Amino acid sequence: MTTYVALLRGINVGGKKRVPMQTLRELLAGMGCESVRTHLNSGNAVFTHPGADEATLAARLEEAIERELGFSVTCLVREAGEIRRVVDANPFAGQEVDPARFVVTFLAGPADPATVADLDPAEYAPEAFALGEREVYLHCANGIRDSRLAKVLTERRLGTAGTGRNWNTVTRLADMAGE
Repeated sequence: MTTYVALLRGINVGGKKRVPMQTLRELLAGMGCESVRTHLNSGNAVFTHPGADEATLAARLEEAIERELGFSVTCLVREAGEIRRVVDANPFAGQEVDPARFVVTFLAGPADPATVADLDPAEYAPEAFALGEREVYLHCANGIRDSRLAKVLTERRLGTAGTGRNWNTVTRLADMAGE
């Protein structure tokens, strides 16, 4: 059995695209997932599955949500080891970074350095970002809502879908996946 983390994008925000966590657990169980647990009400689930890969599980979960709830949701799935790698590769480790203002955007595809090559980090200070393998680390020193970098590091620029989680959530999901 492999442990996975599912990350659903844009659910339960402002009353749109409501996905109750009990429903998410049931949908995952219906796909053959076991030991399904959710974290918060924002579309985070940890589960085990005997034999599918990340892309297959994400596609099957998107299909199940569309079929059962009648709307589409982008779902990203990562193996537990990938979530741990994201935590261990923290480019801001050792710096004073408020975890509530530190976001990891998980990407559907690889992070391409060419998409951000024209960004001058000094123009955005004290905000900072770093590309990972399939994620973007973003420190929004003055808050996420007013972040200039968050408005620049969009799916359009990055060329792939993504969903963000604050650092507290990322580390909790890594811990849950390691239990």
